[in-house]
Amino acid sequence: MKRRAFLRAAAASFAASSIAAPAVAQSTPELKWRLTASWPKSLDTLYGMCEDFAKNVADSTDNKFQIQVFAAGEIVPGLQVLDAVQNGTVEMGSTAGYYYWGKDPSFAFTTAIPFGLNARQQDAWQLRGGGMELLDGLFADFGCYGLPMGNTGTQMGGWFRKEINTLDDLNGLKFRIGGFAGNVIKRLGVVPQQIAPGDLYPALEKGTIDAVEWIGPYDDEKLGFSKIAKYYYYPGWWEGGANGHLLINRSKWQSLGKTYQTIVTTSAREAGLRTTAKYDLVNPTAMKRLITAGTQLRAFPPPIMEASFKAANETYIELAKANARFKRILDSIMAFRQDSYSWWQVAELSFDLFQVKMLGRS
Repeated sequence: MKRRAFLRAAAASFAASSIAAPAVAQSTPELKWRLTASWPKSLDTLYGMCEDFAKNVADSTDNKFQIQVFAAGEIVPGLQVLDAVQNGTVEMGSTAGYYYWGKDPSFAFTTAIPFGLNARQQDAWQLRGGGMELLDGLFADFGCYGLPMGNTGTQMGGWFRKEINTLDDLNGLKFRIGGFAGNVIKRLGVVPQQIAPGDLYPALEKGTIDAVEWIGPYDDEKLGFSKIAKYYYYPGWWEGGANGHLLINRSKWQSLGKTYQTIVTTSAREAGLRTTAKYDLVNPTAMKRLITAGTQLRAFPPPIMEASFKAANETYIELAKANARFKRILDSIMAFRQDSYSWWQVAELSFDLFQVKMLGRS
C-alpha cells in the first residue's frame, strides 16, 4: 500500500470511529506551521526525516496542513529547538531531548542514557512500557508535547586523533559528546564539549576539540571527520539506541482536532521508522568506504567500558537522590532493561552472535 494511502486510511479510520462527519470537516482547517530542526541540511538522514514527516502530513490532508521545515541556524541554533517550540517562535521542532538535560536531567531519558536500551527496547519502553506516560509530564512542564521520531540505532564511540588504550589517555581529552553522557564521562577525566552538528568539523579541524562523536559511519563520513582523526572507536555506550523527538508547542497541539493529531502522530512514526531503516541500509557500505580510505577501527578496551559503566551508575544514584522525577523514570527504565535483556540473551543475542561467526561462509 502506498504511504499516502496508508496514512490517510489510518486517520480516516480513527475519525470515523470517534467524530461525526460535520465535526471532521470542522477539524481539518487549512494550517501552515513551521518546524525547526537541530540538524543541518547536509544530513539527509535526520533533516530528510523532517522533510518526510512534513510530506506525510501534507499528503494525508490534501495539502490543507502544510509544515515548512527549517535547518539548524535558519531560525534558531540547533541546540535551541526546545526553547523555540516552548516560547511559540515555531509550532514544532525536531531534536534530541538529551541536549536539554541541563534544564532537567530527566530529558536524558527521551533520547538515550549511557548503558540504557537499544533501539527496539527504546521503542518498546516508550510506546508500550509506560515511558511516554512518564515523559509527558516532563514535556508538559516545558510547554511541549513530544512524539518519538527516528532512532539511529547503536551509535559509534567517535573519532580520536590518538589511540585510547588506557584510562590515562582520557585525562584532559576535549571530547565533543552529545547531551547527558558528558556528565558521565567527565568522571573519567574527559572535558566534555556540547557542540551542534554544523559546527563539529571546524572545531575538530582547529583543535578546539581532540575528539568528536556524532552518530555512525554514514553521517560521520558526510561530516568529514576521517580527514582529521583516523581512529574510529566503538561502541557508543552512551547511545545504545538514540531516539529523536518531534516537539510540538503544547497549546498548538491541543488546538488541533483529533483527526490532525492522529495524522501528525502517524506521520511522525512512519518518518521515524524510515529513518532507522535508512541508517541500517547505509551504515554498512559507509563503514567499508571509511576503512578502505584508511580509517582505523578500534574497540574501547574493556577497562574503559567497565569504568564508564561504573561512572554511569554513580551518576544515576546521585541524580536520583536529588530529583524525584529522574528517580521515577530511572526505576522504570532499569526494571525494563533487566527483564528485556533476560529475554534478549536467549534469542536475539544468540542468533546475532552465530550469524556474525558464520560471516563469509555459505
